[in-house]
Amino acid sequence: MFIHLDLDCFFVSAHRTIDKSLEDIPVAVGGRSNLNIFSSKKEVRKISENSGAFVSTILTNEGEKSFKDYFVDENGRIRGIITTSSYEARAYGVKTAMSVNEALKLCPNLKMVPPNYPLYHDLSQKLLKLLELEIPLVEQFSIDEFFGDLSGYIEEDEVVEFAYNLKQKIADELNLPISIGIANTKFLSKLITEYAKPDGVKYVKKEHMKNFVKDIPIAEFPGIGKGYQERLRGYGIKTLGDIEKKKALFYSWKKPGIELYNRVCGINDNQIIKHRDKKSIGIGRTFDMIYDRNELIRRVIILSRYLCFLVKKADVNPLTYAIKIKYESNTKSKNYVNVNRIFNEEDFKFNMKKLFIQNDIHPSHGVIQLNLTVSNFTKPKEFTYNIFEYEGDIKKRELSNKLQKLRDKFGIDIIKSASELEQKKH
Repeated sequence: MFIHLDLDCFFVSAHRTIDKSLEDIPVAVGGRSNLNIFSSKKEVRKISENSGAFVSTILTNEGEKSFKDYFVDENGRIRGIITTSSYEARAYGVKTAMSVNEALKLCPNLKMVPPNYPLYHDLSQKLLKLLELEIPLVEQFSIDEFFGDLSGYIEEDEVVEFAYNLKQKIADELNLPISIGIANTKFLSKLITEYAKPDGVKYVKKEHMKNFVKDIPIAEFPGIGKGYQERLRGYGIKTLGDIEKKKALFYSWKKPGIELYNRVCGINDNQIIKHRDKKSIGIGRTFDMIYDRNELIRRVIILSRYLCFLVKKADVNPLTYAIKIKYESNTKSKNYVNVNRIFNEEDFKFNMKKLFIQNDIHPSHGVIQLNLTVSNFTKPKEFTYNIFEYEGDIKKRELSNKLQKLRDKFGIDIIKSASELEQKKH
């Protein structure tokens, strides 16, 4: 027996825990790309003491800023994208990924709230700890979603009562609304949660599941993206019932097809993953168009510094560095380099600058987005090094470690290189 828990309108609900004036009115949390990391002004950023796949290490709180300070740019334009909206706002058509400008046209009395990431992560961690005291096996699936395995712990005829009691405990201790789906397997419980919203509990017994899901569109099943939906429709598959009838087809697609078929049909889908290791670490920013290549290189160096901080926090030694450049015409350029050395800030910045220069395939075009990623991790202690590079790498790594300690204590912007400073325009 599995239980899936999904916090309702989480970011909005989080703000309502500290601001009761937001209750029962149309509210949305909107985000803007955090571009102040490129400023030469002194900044002190909060650093999370938590760790894990769903907790960012660098946390920013914009929640105390006014609408004008956060959502209106220097030219008077309203900027930002809707991250989460309340059910009152959704009634007007306000949706996730919609521009703030469009949302305000649909709902003129919409209360826009800047994000408060330390608050979200704090509440997410508190909920995880609460669930671990109530359920033997818990998996955090995202910042606001959790799975629980109740097998052998709660009897089937008691599971609904258990879910309602758990909901009440979460409301009493954290003041957060949550929807709960219950099913005999893991991903079916996640599917059922959609029918428990808002703020409810839904249980579908094993013997009723086949009839319950047969007419549900494939788009509603977790993990079937738009590309895969198109592929399935090409075979005449439009509902979950259609999937159940096509076992031979899905099994011919090997692991991805078999896994999807089994999840939809409730077969062998019972693995709780206690800890999810990150496969990669990245950072990126979208900004207004920039043509100046010196400024773009400066931004690559700054993003590299931030990424170095995250890598050192994770205590990994990445062997693959990647960059993605997005141009004004929506064309993209991306590439990577593999290295075989101990990770350090000096070499990483050098490699990322070189990657940008080599892969800036449209040097006369404006750039609107930069993304840096590292992957292919080893633990620093497990790393096998090139003996000729070892001594120099050790010194660079020691310097990186010293910088890390200073940034942990005083903030990530406490030490910057000269190449990160903005050039004065004459």
